[in-house]
Amino acid sequence: VRCCGTVLSAAARASWPSACSREGLRTAVKALVTGATGFVGAAVARALLRDGWTVSALVRAGADRSNLEGLAVQCLTGELADVASLERAVAGCEALFHVAAEYRLWTSEPQRLYRSNVDGTRNLLQAAARAGVGRIVYTSSVATLALRADGTPSDERDAAQLSDMIGHYKRSKFMAEQWVLQTAREGLPVVIVSPSTPVGPGDIKPTPTGRLVLDAARGRMPAYVDTGLNIVHVDDVAQGHLLALHHGRTGERYILGGTDLTLKQILETIAALVGRRAPRVRLPYAFVLPLAYAAEACARVGRFETRITVDGVRMSRHHMFFSSAKAARELGYRWRPPGEALADAVRWFRHRQ
Repeated sequence: VRCCGTVLSAAARASWPSACSREGLRTAVKALVTGATGFVGAAVARALLRDGWTVSALVRAGADRSNLEGLAVQCLTGELADVASLERAVAGCEALFHVAAEYRLWTSEPQRLYRSNVDGTRNLLQAAARAGVGRIVYTSSVATLALRADGTPSDERDAAQLSDMIGHYKRSKFMAEQWVLQTAREGLPVVIVSPSTPVGPGDIKPTPTGRLVLDAARGRMPAYVDTGLNIVHVDDVAQGHLLALHHGRTGERYILGGTDLTLKQILETIAALVGRRAPRVRLPYAFVLPLAYAAEACARVGRFETRITVDGVRMSRHHMFFSSAKAARELGYRWRPPGEALADAVRWFRHRQ
């Protein structure tokens, strides 16, 4: 089988799943996780360790490794742009979890997103193919799916086009996912998982969603817009990655989500957790969009990141609701109530202060 320009050996193609039965996994089989110092990646590393794997992590030089403190994870210095470092990292791996991604709704250097999310994915998966890695789980995003006009939850059948993608982050993830789907058709043993909106412990950056939770907990969100998100605990997303490894079908996508909530409901839940009054003022889209343009203009001049972005406001016009029925049916995926996820996130941010 030829994949990514590389011929996969018969031994590599046959090594899964016999070499990775649940009994076999507990014999210290090696898994590589990219993005393991980050929010979702660290949760995946923890889940793998609980499942009995020997875990290595591809880590950039100088990266904040606090999410891996106390974990029996071997850190391998490397970059998605450095093919030699990728080849060293995937050598001897039975499974690869490619979680790393640049997640920014706004940046003054959008090409960084494409270099990391598109070119980096291609470099890594081609190296994995050459090394004969038996199974790959690629972390995509629900951002690559089309939203339904009637507001009902989207699922894996809701195909989108590149022109549907709002902003460079979504476009870069869409382009990467399309390339991964093509390599799966060519024979690469890869399963795609699409987390919705993870929250919980370990959001060290924090992500845009983590900033929302943190600002709400600090009382810095006096108003809201009429939008909605699918909230899921990051540890449930991590467990979904392992389920995809064991039970996912090659070339298939699985949404790893939780519960659909309006932003108003999310803010009310957080307010109740911290003993604050929930915001009651709903801002119209037409009022917020000019503020976002102004904020981005200031950010370009001052060379800093802005929390209010044009792409974020444009996305907020839609309720970003998703169904995880396919993952539940085929993988046995489950998720906890959103209140527990938000409570764990608030607790972690509070302890980190």
